[in-house]
Amino acid sequence: MSENVVRLHKPTDPPTPDKPPTVLTVVPAAPPARPVPLWVRSGRAIKTGVTHERTKTVVRATARHGLYTLNGGRIVARRTWDARTPARYERMQRAAEAAGNYELAQEWEERGQRFRDARHRRRMDLLHSPVEVAKGAAVGTGMGIGALVALGIVMAINNGDVKDVVTPLAATIDFIGLLIRIVQIVWGPALILGPLFALLGMWAVGSKQQAAPQWALPANARSSEGEPITPSIVVKALRDLGVPALGKAIKEMGDAGASMLGPITIAGCGVEVDVTLPSGVATNEVQKKRRKLAENLTRHEHEVFITIPPAARTVRLWIADSGALDEPIGPSPLVTDETLTANYKTGRAPWGQDLRGDAAALSLYQRHLLITGLSNQGKTAAVRSLALWLALDKTVEFRIADLKGAGDWKMFDGLATVLIQGPTDEHVIEATEMVEGLVAEMERRMDQRLRDPSTVFEPLVGIVDEAQVAFMCPAKDEDKRPYGGSAATSRYFMAVRKVHNQGRVVDVLLWEGTQDPTDQNLPKLVREGAHTRASLVVGTESQAKMALGDKAVNGGAAPHLLRQGLDKGTLVVASDGIEIPKGQSSITVRTHFIDDDGADAIADRAKAMRNGVTTLHAIERGEERDPLADIATALGSDTRVRTQEVINRLAALNSAAYGGWSFLDLKRVLDDAGAEPYKSDGRMVVARDRVTAALANRDGDGSASASE
Repeated sequence: MSENVVRLHKPTDPPTPDKPPTVLTVVPAAPPARPVPLWVRSGRAIKTGVTHERTKTVVRATARHGLYTLNGGRIVARRTWDARTPARYERMQRAAEAAGNYELAQEWEERGQRFRDARHRRRMDLLHSPVEVAKGAAVGTGMGIGALVALGIVMAINNGDVKDVVTPLAATIDFIGLLIRIVQIVWGPALILGPLFALLGMWAVGSKQQAAPQWALPANARSSEGEPITPSIVVKALRDLGVPALGKAIKEMGDAGASMLGPITIAGCGVEVDVTLPSGVATNEVQKKRRKLAENLTRHEHEVFITIPPAARTVRLWIADSGALDEPIGPSPLVTDETLTANYKTGRAPWGQDLRGDAAALSLYQRHLLITGLSNQGKTAAVRSLALWLALDKTVEFRIADLKGAGDWKMFDGLATVLIQGPTDEHVIEATEMVEGLVAEMERRMDQRLRDPSTVFEPLVGIVDEAQVAFMCPAKDEDKRPYGGSAATSRYFMAVRKVHNQGRVVDVLLWEGTQDPTDQNLPKLVREGAHTRASLVVGTESQAKMALGDKAVNGGAAPHLLRQGLDKGTLVVASDGIEIPKGQSSITVRTHFIDDDGADAIADRAKAMRNGVTTLHAIERGEERDPLADIATALGSDTRVRTQEVINRLAALNSAAYGGWSFLDLKRVLDDAGAEPYKSDGRMVVARDRVTAALANRDGDGSASASE
């Protein structure tokens, strides 16, 4: 309770009429400061204390060892209960029923019944055992006393002392008394140490089983990265997935939840296991929880893949060894084996490795190709590696339009008959006319196939890298027809559609690489026209469906879950040209990377297999053509060229003028000029010397006529 303070104001001068006398003033005293409650101070201490690392360590250790003991006791109690009751058999029976294996369920029921019968017999024996024990004890005691007395009589006769008759009996009584005294001494400490040893035993069981929450475990135990995948770990991960029906079913099955699992097999740099889901749980419910499942398995999201195998109500889990997917897979066989060749029809391109570590090889025979993904993720390298392999088949002709123009395809100069490099509208126009040249060649082959169904054509592969540039090009031709877009008048779009529709039948193929797919830069009809569809990392699930199709994504394909920048060159492939595990709709491939030096070396080997290829770097168009001069241009530096190859080169030079040419058209021009084709090694060829001479003679005649 506060008290008032009296203050005396004493003036320095004596009082006058103007100055009042000394005044007493009562000033209330300031209240004392309120004491801070203890709980506030304790709370502050706790708030600062728990953030200290030493405090955290002590709290974790205390909780850990306490929970080891508590949960160890629960484990021991559970084991004891299982040993004394048929609970274990009932759990296994329920698990078998949940899995639909009723024969196994019946077998477990029979085992449980046999256990109950044996337990009943033991209990009945215990009811009769006290009488038998009493009878046995009475008989044993009597016989023991008689034996001791007999021993005493023998000792008395031997020693001549009657007292020795009771000596053995007295010694036995003394020994029993000694045992009683020992028990009396030990009994007190035993009452104290017994429970302690029991607690120690429970602690040992809990410690061995790591029966404590993750936060309470020591740092080395909490970091379970790389922990081997076992049935119990998989079951716990599924139980804690957050799917109510799945968690409930597993809890009802108890420890026997592992019966949902097939064998855990080693699959490349990880393991694979099939999980049969209980009734009421759909496979897509597990697929949607990929990240949580991966974390429950102590893995990163990209290290767990969930696919749908043929068996109903089953998901297939592939779980990588921790960090294994971040390691390189090694060089391409194209680089390491200089004797490697290709066969367009029967061969398969060595593209990389699947997640099992097996070689992933792709058949390119009569298959259009589409590869998409975000920028700078390895798209061009993936397409180029396939082209480099196919170039080792000397019968294959390439026409390439690189709409990025960064020199990624420069090694095909002298290998491809057309090589366009650049991102401008002019390059798009040339690329469009290149694809239209493919259409013209396709139609020519179709006409020839109608006349002669047995005709076999050499493969012609057109490649458009960065095709989204063509689809987004705003340029229009003289007739106001757009080069880009996806309308019925779009020249590039319609040319691609025509090749997709019929090209493969006559071995005219189109490969496209594009980035960041949308409906605008990759129209639906174009992407669905490809037989082999592959995707690097993309941004969203909708883009993944654009790249691979709904079926592949719904079946587990997830290029949108790859890591941008970290999973460069990793493709999700949907194609019948690559071996895919039965029941799956796609496969993940880690492609081999071939650098520019390696690509140059492979291209040089491919060029050495050919007599020489003249590469056109632009498509000439729009002016009046001189067929004989164009034939000379198509021949290039070659001494002689097969007539069909000359026709192909002319079509590449100008599809509008020569796309529909046949052998008869070529022969007519050459015959008129006096440079007739002739047979060499059983094939019709065109000689460069004859064409050059015909041009010289024609030009000479023209000059003479002018001078006259």
